[in-house]
Amino acid sequence: MKKRYWIGGMTAVAGGALALKLLTRPQDVEWGEHRERLHHAERSRFVEIEGVRVHYQEAGERSAPVMLLIHGFCASNFVWNDALVPLAEAGFRVVAPDLVGFGFSGKPGGAEYTFEAQARLIVGLMDALGIGRATLVGSSYGGAVAAVCALDYAERVERLVLVGAVSNDEITRRPLLRLAATPVMGELLAPVLLDARRFVKNHLRKTYAAENGHMLDNTRITAHQRPLRAAATHRAILRTLRRWRATRIEREAARITQPTLLVWGAHDRDVPLRHGRRLHELLAGSRLFVFPNCGHLPQEERPQEFVALVAGFCRGEETAAA
Repeated sequence: MKKRYWIGGMTAVAGGALALKLLTRPQDVEWGEHRERLHHAERSRFVEIEGVRVHYQEAGERSAPVMLLIHGFCASNFVWNDALVPLAEAGFRVVAPDLVGFGFSGKPGGAEYTFEAQARLIVGLMDALGIGRATLVGSSYGGAVAAVCALDYAERVERLVLVGAVSNDEITRRPLLRLAATPVMGELLAPVLLDARRFVKNHLRKTYAAENGHMLDNTRITAHQRPLRAAATHRAILRTLRRWRATRIEREAARITQPTLLVWGAHDRDVPLRHGRRLHELLAGSRLFVFPNCGHLPQEERPQEFVALVAGFCRGEETAAA
């Protein structure tokens, strides 16, 4: 009897703590509230696309060739923090948006949160900024968005750089993500996990190669976690996960004709190197560059080499990626 009461009491406490977490989390993350602590805050801009306020950062001369950087799932444009200005200094106009539902962009409840919808956002941003064609650099989930742009808006894409790019639905079959995709369970899990600094830190340690774990200082971890604490972000993440349909990337890869550079970390555990090799086989004329001692985010783990590689490829230097 006492054991039953003890279990009931613990369940009630846990339920109360979860309810408190759900009620007290911020509804969204506001740029103005965090401006003093943000990376490249002076380069932040906002524009309205299809009724949604979109945050982006920009560097470089407006007359320079355009390079558009697209971040991954559960991320923001912070993943390009170490590459944004160096790429601009290499001679490019660099634009790094937060996708709808992420970072400091709007997170409407009625948004589609599909790869196709995010690709439409990218083209809408190009229209708003007067950009006709651009090189698209997509990381992870953002790589799939970039590939969809190349498939559905081929005339707008000059070149493609796919960094540890998603090209199928394999990642969604992992136990935690399958659980999160389940109605109700996902709504209960998201605020608990994404608001836990230890969870975010451990996830980033698995995302980076072990050799680069020392780079994950408090500032970097906080920057990654900051947008993940908001209720609107949790909703966008769950809807994105539940509408994840990336198999068309591999299925239609042969239709992509733009010069394409595939960039992978040798120790990528999120999207293993075999996915990059498969894309290399499917994309005629593509080049695959593998960073040794690197995980899922070469732009963060090996920023100087990453910038040199991508800038060389976009200049048409054939030796940039063999």
